[in-house]
Amino acid sequence: MTDPVNTQLRSALNNQGRPTRPVKNAASVAPVTASGSYALDQQAKLIFEIGDLETTGVDLPEPKGGKSRLGTHARKAPIGLPGLSEPETMRHYVRLSQKNYAIDLGVYPLGSCTMKHNPRLNEKVARMPGFADVHPLQPVSTVQGALELMSELSHWLMTLCNMPAVALTPKAGAHGELCGMMAIRARLLADGQTQRTRVLVPESAHGTNPATAVQCGFTVDQIPASGNGRVDLDALKARIDSNPDDVAGIMLTNPNTCGLFERDIIEIADAIHAAGGYFYCDGANFNALVGRVRPGDLGVDAMHINLHKTFSTPHGGGGPGSGPTVLSEALMDYAPLPYVVKDGESFTLVENADDKSFGRMCAFHGQMGMYTRALTYMMSHGADGLKQATEDAVLNANYVQASLSDVMTPAFGGVCMHEALFDDRFLKDTGVETIDFAKAMIDEGYHPMTMYFPLVVHGAMLIEPTESESKQELDRFIGSVRHLAERAQEARETGDTDMFKQAPVYAPMRRLDETQAARKPVLRWIKTNEDLKLISF
Repeated sequence: MTDPVNTQLRSALNNQGRPTRPVKNAASVAPVTASGSYALDQQAKLIFEIGDLETTGVDLPEPKGGKSRLGTHARKAPIGLPGLSEPETMRHYVRLSQKNYAIDLGVYPLGSCTMKHNPRLNEKVARMPGFADVHPLQPVSTVQGALELMSELSHWLMTLCNMPAVALTPKAGAHGELCGMMAIRARLLADGQTQRTRVLVPESAHGTNPATAVQCGFTVDQIPASGNGRVDLDALKARIDSNPDDVAGIMLTNPNTCGLFERDIIEIADAIHAAGGYFYCDGANFNALVGRVRPGDLGVDAMHINLHKTFSTPHGGGGPGSGPTVLSEALMDYAPLPYVVKDGESFTLVENADDKSFGRMCAFHGQMGMYTRALTYMMSHGADGLKQATEDAVLNANYVQASLSDVMTPAFGGVCMHEALFDDRFLKDTGVETIDFAKAMIDEGYHPMTMYFPLVVHGAMLIEPTESESKQELDRFIGSVRHLAERAQEARETGDTDMFKQAPVYAPMRRLDETQAARKPVLRWIKTNEDLKLISF
């Protein structure tokens, strides 16, 4: 049987017309060197190619008494890991780091990811022994400072959102979504509203929203977007009116994935509440609202906040993440455990479930390093600084959009919020695909913006400059993107697309065959005739 969800996804991806294979016979612009290095661009071999499998770079003392404590667990064959000296190890990882892009190198324009500068003050505080060395199994009496910090962070998150409760334990955005939807589900079950099984999810929501709803046992109804990139209010009301009794709630991202503020959000909240449902707001883009808009004033019942985006903590590389979830008065009693409460002059953790809490989401209390960085960011900025950061993020995005709108095509008219969204109409009949444009940006020294997302926009290019960038840095970035856009449009007349089709030329690695890289990612080293060979399966 054909899976309609997978079919729809494949259709959406195929409609983008995205090529997955590199251009053949793309010539390199640099001569081949004997060392494999190019000046300061040092060759970085795989660690198995450098190390000696028979040795180790660390000398360990012999066990006391000369007898191993491993017993029957002692290995009987070589471990198969490369042994490197300390200088070799250091050089290996430094060379790898130099082949990667980083926020400390330049603008990181990934839309919907908020790759902003992380103040070093935050890192210094997070590394203080009282915070960095705290252990979740310590007696509560020995971690009073950590609990007070968590209480303080909770206070300011609730203040910024005008919400009466917050759960700190969720580990990231999707985990925070799960927390909010589990609280909604617990409230519905407590009220005997078992017939409310449908969750409405707009097309402009983050992709994790429908997945989270399904994970909680709900069925998702998709709500289309209007021509201006926002929720089609008429379609939403028509769906509610068709059967209000089965509506559990809505999961809406605001600002949405198109970088636009949902102007009808209060009317949407009122419609959901009138039907007896609850309003979950995806707060991944809260950095566009802090200090300007309080979600509680908009009728939100639950919203996660990505501390690793809004409050500067490093984002990317798989973590760490933190997604505290603020809850309305209707849901606050259903918050997960544990949570911090003040008992006289001291702080304690409520660990035991009461009649309403849906229980635990994880074993312990969250990410201490994330809490520390986030609170440091808040306290160092103050109310006025947080508001300015929000305003600067929105200003920078609109500056990028206005500066490029004459050579590129904004997906929607009017001003944007914290990210500018373009489509590929300006590339029509040029022979240059969106993916080619992205690869050419690498040659310009930039990480590409988010490409082909959101799927509701054909050939999407989503740029989020954040508030971290100065006008000078933005002008430099805009100049590079403008240059590429103009060269692409010249190709409409000349037919010369080589600089795009061969890109990246100056990167350490050329363009990959993305289909093969995705389908055959498993690599294994074997030893044959004393030579190491890399075998791909």
